[in-house]
Amino acid sequence: MSNFEFDGEKYKKSSTHQKEWGNKIIAGLNLNGDEKVLDLGCGDGALTKTISGLVSQGSVIGIDASDGMIGAAKNLESENLSFHRQDINEMDYFEEFDLIFSNATLHWIKDHKKLLSNCYKALKPGGYLRFNFAGDGNCSNFYKVIKEVMSEERYRQFFKNLEWPWYMPNFKEYKDLLKGCEFKEIEIWGENADRYFNNKDEMIGWIDQPSIVPFLKLVDDKNKSSFRGEVVERMVKATIQPDGRCFETFRRINVFAEKG
Repeated sequence: MSNFEFDGEKYKKSSTHQKEWGNKIIAGLNLNGDEKVLDLGCGDGALTKTISGLVSQGSVIGIDASDGMIGAAKNLESENLSFHRQDINEMDYFEEFDLIFSNATLHWIKDHKKLLSNCYKALKPGGYLRFNFAGDGNCSNFYKVIKEVMSEERYRQFFKNLEWPWYMPNFKEYKDLLKGCEFKEIEIWGENADRYFNNKDEMIGWIDQPSIVPFLKLVDDKNKSSFRGEVVERMVKATIQPDGRCFETFRRINVFAEKG
């Protein structure tokens, strides 16, 4: 996972929709209360904390590559809940977990073949993973706008060596990838989670944390403010509705896979 630095405190305020998706997944988990759980890309730790309350006789570990996120999450630690700064690509566990959970994170991981192999190794026999991440068609307005602004003459110099930060596969592609793994039982389904932000400020908060971070990182200090301003202005224009809300597409891939 690329090492982009996020602001955990700001993310708390701009991640309402991510937490809605995560709480929906958590509500569907079949937990006995004594499981050991790993949360991949725990962010500010809010969802990880919720899971820890459901496994009072078990334990939960949350990992994230961002110091800013882990700094915020650390405030939530308890007897059965801990957080660690760790790149998901570098995790190396062996049959430790009953459940590996991830919400709104794994589109930041490029090599999902390696990811799934590492998850399989980390699960106990009979353990399972439950993922939700962005798929093909996600954030179509933001994609269009960010590509337009990056291509402008004054900014294109900063993106000559850009590595696109996300992996957002289509449903069939990911289903085929999962079939090539060792999991015993596999379920995968798509989800349309298109969203109306209540107002432009709410959407701008989401742009700032986390969407624009990988791109703003590449722009020099002299041009950062104008680059951000151009993206924000075009996004508001592209997404604003007559009632003042702002619309963006959010397309999700849901995964359940059990280790035999």
